[in-house]
Amino acid sequence: RFPLLIKLIDAAGTLPVHLHGDDADAHAEGQPHGKTEAWHILRAAPGATALCGVREGVGADELRRALEDQAFDRVMRRLPVRAGQTFYVPAGTLHSFGPDTLVHEIDKTSAVRQHAMHWNMEDGSDVPEQEWRANLHALMAQVKLEPRPEQTPGLAVAVDDGVQQLFCCAGPYFALERWTAGSTAPVRRSFATAQVLTNVGRPVRVRSGGWSGELGRASTLLLPAALGAVELDGPADVLFGYLPDLERDVHAPLRAAGYPPELIATLGDVGV
Repeated sequence: RFPLLIKLIDAAGTLPVHLHGDDADAHAEGQPHGKTEAWHILRAAPGATALCGVREGVGADELRRALEDQAFDRVMRRLPVRAGQTFYVPAGTLHSFGPDTLVHEIDKTSAVRQHAMHWNMEDGSDVPEQEWRANLHALMAQVKLEPRPEQTPGLAVAVDDGVQQLFCCAGPYFALERWTAGSTAPVRRSFATAQVLTNVGRPVRVRSGGWSGELGRASTLLLPAALGAVELDGPADVLFGYLPDLERDVHAPLRAAGYPPELIATLGDVGV
């Protein structure tokens, strides 16, 4: 299966508090992979927040009691959300975001999920008490208390006059970059692995492998690795998601741009 899952989530309401297990949890459920994800915030209303991770000092028993009471703020970290920021959310991290937040989410492809709510995520219908208790038991078996993600502005690299490459997040399962061109200068990107190109700005002309077409706002295009390169007419504001070689695609260009290891480490799980 394709290793990346890309979503545009318009969180008009608050998402359910939930988590995605790691590979070991997934294997126990007969699934091939767990799920790590990242959120790149495209729009957020003033005062918008996310619940992400368990507060320091909270143990498993206290967490369970709070989940039973649906008292999430008692045990979870509530963080401010701002446009242009990115959260890297490891598997096992309890989380939620919304309302009034528009997010580009990139995930390791997986269907594993445990949630803590009395209602179903898909349609809002009630969850029977026995099923809800079973859900909490499964969630507590998979939750990780330690990951406490923070939002990061990313690391910017000037590519050409008026063109910027922003490394939003990176890890072994995916990397996400935002490329912007403020003028008519073209965005030119070479690549050795498939790219998921999402346009978060005005419609833009895309050329790759002899093909040319317009990519509309909020539209996504899959660029196979065999194409090797893509060019977009400026002005442009686009995201590239891909499965990285961390040394080649992340460490080397950021070191060349002068970033020290401790800043590169803020992007996620980059092995620094």
